[in-house]
Order: sequence, then C-alpha cells, then structure tokens
Amino acid sequence: MDDPVRGQYEAYPYPNRDPRDEARRLVTGSPSNLPEINHYLFTGRRDFAQPFRALVAGGGTGDATVMLAQQLADRGDAGEVIHLDLSAASRAIAEARVEARGLTNVRFVTGQIEALPELGLGTFDYIDCCGVLHHLEDPVSGLRTLAAVLGDGGGIGLMVYGAHGRTGLYPLQDVLRRLAGELPLEQQVGLARRVIEGLPPTNWFRRNPLLTDHKRSEAELVDLCLHAHDRAYTVPQLLDLIAEAELQPVSLIEPLRYRPEAYVRDGQVLKRLAGCDAAESAAIAEILAGNMHKHVAYVARTAEGRIAQVEGPDAVPLLRDVDGGKLAAILRKDPTLKAELDGLPMAFPMPRLAAAILAQIDGARSLAEIHEALQQLDSALTWEIFETQFDQVYAVMNGLNRLLIHYPGGTRASP
Repeated sequence: MDDPVRGQYEAYPYPNRDPRDEARRLVTGSPSNLPEINHYLFTGRRDFAQPFRALVAGGGTGDATVMLAQQLADRGDAGEVIHLDLSAASRAIAEARVEARGLTNVRFVTGQIEALPELGLGTFDYIDCCGVLHHLEDPVSGLRTLAAVLGDGGGIGLMVYGAHGRTGLYPLQDVLRRLAGELPLEQQVGLARRVIEGLPPTNWFRRNPLLTDHKRSEAELVDLCLHAHDRAYTVPQLLDLIAEAELQPVSLIEPLRYRPEAYVRDGQVLKRLAGCDAAESAAIAEILAGNMHKHVAYVARTAEGRIAQVEGPDAVPLLRDVDGGKLAAILRKDPTLKAELDGLPMAFPMPRLAAAILAQIDGARSLAEIHEALQQLDSALTWEIFETQFDQVYAVMNGLNRLLIHYPGGTRASP
C-alpha cells in the first residue's frame, strides 16, 4: 500500500484483540471512562441521559469504542459512539467485539482523521484520540481537525507517547530500519525478534522495564519497534502541541504523577520547587520520575471551570477501579496508602478517618450522607472535622485518579 501506516495496521491490527474475550472482560483505562470524563470535562454535572455523541478518532481494534459504548449501554443512556479508523482489518475486529457484546450504539466509519471535514459526521460532545497523534505526519493539523468537530462545551481525551519513559526505543528503531527497512514487514518482524533477543544487558532498550509490548504479540512488536511513523513527547512538547491546536490542557492523568513533590522529600528542594508554575512543575516531575512512557491528557477550548470541585455537602464522591471496603480494611491495619506507578512504589500517609470514609463511598451517597453515617458512630464528628479529613483523602486519591466527584441530576456544564 502507498500509505505505510495503513499497510501496517491492515497486516497487524493493533492492539491484538480476540472478540471471544469480550465474554469474560471489558478492557478499561484512561481516558474515556465516563465518570472520569464527567469529572475532568463537565464539572461532574454532565447528564448522560441526554444525547451524547462521542468520536473515537483512530479507534484501532476497538478498546475505547467498546469501553465507551458499553458504559453508555449499561447506564441506559442516550449515547452514540462513532468509531473512525483507517484500517479495514482493525475495524473488522472492533465490529466483531461490538457484536459479541450486543451493542447497538456504535457506528463504524473507515477513514483518516485528516479527512474528517469531508466525512460529514457532525460535531461531538467528546472525542477520544489515543495513540494516534504521534503517528500522524502533522500532529498539530490532526489535533486542529479534531478541535474543529468538537461541539460547544465539549472536550477531548488524548494519549501520546512519553519521551523519557521510552528511553532506548528510538535508537533500536533506527537500527532495525537500517537492517531490515527494505524487507517485507513480515520478514522485518522475524529479524527484529532476533535482534532484540540478542541485545546485550547494557542496551538501553533491554534495560528499560517499561518497554514490554513486543513480548505480547507480533502486532505489539510491530507497533512498538517497527512503526512506519512514530514519535514521543516531553511534557513541554505536549503542551506546545495542545496550544498550537488552539486548545488548553485541563488535566494530565494521573495528576499526582505530574507534581514534583511526589518524588522529592528534601525541604530545601521543595522550597525551590514552590516557585514553579504548573507547566514547569509537570516538566520537572516527568524528568524526576523517568518512567512516563505515555501522557494522557484532557483538553478543551477553554480549560477554566472544567474540573469537578468539592462544593460542600452535596458533592458525591466516586471511587474508580477501587473497592472502598477492601481498601478501608487495608488502611485499618496500616494507615499508609501504597501504590505502584509503572514500577515506582509510592507511599502516602492517610488521615485518621480515611478508612471510615472510604468504606462509605459507593458513588451514590453525598458527603452529607457519609458525614451523617459516621456521626452515628462518633457524635463529636463535626462537619468541619469531617471535611478536613475528606479533603486529605481526596488530595491523595484524586491525585492517583482513583477518586472523582459528580453531582447526580446536574446539568451539562457550558464553560
């Protein structure tokens, strides 16, 4: 094929998925988790029972498409998901996955992001663009094209590769192009495996524990090591890309990873860091951490007033991919929350009432109701004390993208 990227995905649809697996699991992640979208883009007040149009731009074999469509279907919400991808082979797998789940709220379109103006698909409340911009010849133009079909008040969830966390990959890609670039892709795969298996222990690709996709399947190996067009971004480069598309960053995910204080304990260093703005802090955090192999971000035309805030007793906390009861049991034994972020172990001291609060969070109870329940056990627990304790829990758990806020019955925000 004339387009090597399209040819790659026709031969090796990515990511490698088997539609039969839909019977046993739903692939989830960030962005495009509905409560997460609501929290970061719609102030926690988006009523998904109202018509909701989502575009998955570069949907591949369907992870984001299936995740969004299944969430909307589970809630009985009035949503439509448009799956756009240039590969017919990838689309076929995505269609089979949707069919396996009996979903009827997905529409498939074969085409390129650059062709969106001619496709006549209308505007969207939300756009997912994961793992795509860094494969385009002109990422800025691609993001501008997406912004042009974003409806009023809408937002975009995107993912691009992170430069520092992919240390060692690009020199290896260069070597493989020199050794096998003129061979048919299937032969390149075999030669790449031989090269990788023979790498000495000093090689940076072999030493990077984050570069493991090639071990899963041939499709993952091709996408990681033999991609026809691939680049990665530092935080400043990502922020420049967003700005050049006339958009603004709302939040990087997980927020805590982009705060230098997550990696620094020295008081003198922290004092110096205190003078940095958010962009500079995120850039420093990326370098300090060293393990950010991708960047997930929510962006919109206007960032201000997007993220849900804890606005008093009516706020409803929601745990994401966490069992509050199980976590509470762990914290009762040890009031230190332990987490691992891409191989980096982290520990966060939690406040006295953390376990009791987390055990009460079910996504339906408001803070007022949680406070009332805890007050039954301790009549001296004033709202002020409870609020302070919750804020401390929220700072850690939201920083890890595990605690979100929503306001049931709220109306769509229009920043």
